Amino acid sequence: MEAGQIFVLLVVILLAIFVLVTLAKSVRIVPQARAGIVERLGRYQRTLDPGLTVVVPFIDRVLPLLDLREQVVSFPPQPVITQDNLVVSIDTVIYYQVNDPKAATYEIANYIQGIEQLTVTTLRNVIGGMDLERTLTSREEINNALRGVLDDATGKWGIRVNRVELKAIDPPPSIQDSMEKQMRADRDKRAAILNAEGVRQSQILTAEGQKQSAILTAEGDKQSLVLRAEAEKAAQILRADGEAKAIGAVFDAIHRGNPDQKLLAYQYLQMMPEIAKGDSNKVWIVPSEFGKALEGLGDAVGRFGSGFAPGAIPPDDHAAEAVEAAAQEAAAEGEAAAAAAAEEVRRALEAAEVASNPSKPMPSEADVSNHGDDDQVSGDGASGDEHGPAGNGAAGTGPALGRDLTEDPGDEPPSTPPPAPPAPPAG
Repeated sequence: MEAGQIFVLLVVILLAIFVLVTLAKSVRIVPQARAGIVERLGRYQRTLDPGLTVVVPFIDRVLPLLDLREQVVSFPPQPVITQDNLVVSIDTVIYYQVNDPKAATYEIANYIQGIEQLTVTTLRNVIGGMDLERTLTSREEINNALRGVLDDATGKWGIRVNRVELKAIDPPPSIQDSMEKQMRADRDKRAAILNAEGVRQSQILTAEGQKQSAILTAEGDKQSLVLRAEAEKAAQILRADGEAKAIGAVFDAIHRGNPDQKLLAYQYLQMMPEIAKGDSNKVWIVPSEFGKALEGLGDAVGRFGSGFAPGAIPPDDHAAEAVEAAAQEAAAEGEAAAAAAAEEVRRALEAAEVASNPSKPMPSEADVSNHGDDDQVSGDGASGDEHGPAGNGAAGTGPALGRDLTEDPGDEPPSTPPPAPPAPPAG
């Protein structure tokens, strides 16, 4: 091949390469969310939008593409002094976005470094006016202060700071230990308070429960005592009614039987051992009327026997009337003594019953007087039925049955002894 042909071939190849390079430099593809700055002959010419773009090769120069998306930058911990002269280490995180590629390219050389230094200086200014407690509890206030200062400063850079966050605030180790102790003491205090409140509430509830229980128990005891008293009252009423009926039946039977003085004296003698059997009977009193009754009864029997003994019959009617009067007087004295003895027996029985049953009330003086009156009436009736006209002598002893037996029998006027019967004629 000739030299001329080879030269032509080399020129064609160089031309082809030049065309390809020129085409490559003139056609640019910008991705989405990216922006490119075109400089023509070293001067800003335009901003490339996402898509296919043609530039003039060897005249226009496309600078490195800028990312228009929001970006996150974490700065290393920065030592900051608080108002109370404590050094704390603070980590910050910046969320920013490029909204003007031309300003971000020509207004500042390195906007990332500018944002970092601006954040550090602003953070020191803000934290310097706060103490440690406020610094630890005022994150939102610090974030807003930083974002306001960064927005004012980075606005002309074509950058918008969306958020500023404090990632960590680390006080010195000694301060951390003190804070932990304080927190532990505070929590122990709250735990003790809660425990004391729980114990107090438990004691209050327990006391209220015991109070309610005591009230219910007292009400139950009250109702029980009331019911028991009502039952005892009804039982005493029924018992008294039965005893009254039994006493009435006994007195009716006695009145119908019309007993004499001998039977009453015999019954009294039989009742004395029963009276002496009671455990509460420490002293046993024998009524004085009993001895008088027996003495009078013996005198009357003696007089009657001596007056009507064989060979001693009174010669006239006057002596017989005197003997009969003496016999009637002796019978009246015996009847009065028997009635007094019966009253003493009744009182002794009632005292023994009261001693064995303290709930039963003692009989009043009115009851004793009424019983005396009943005995008086019954004595009058019996004497009237038995002796007929001679009952007036027995009725004369009625006041003795109704009197108070505690009086001294010596105050009564002595009865006039009957005249002695005349001596029988000699031979």
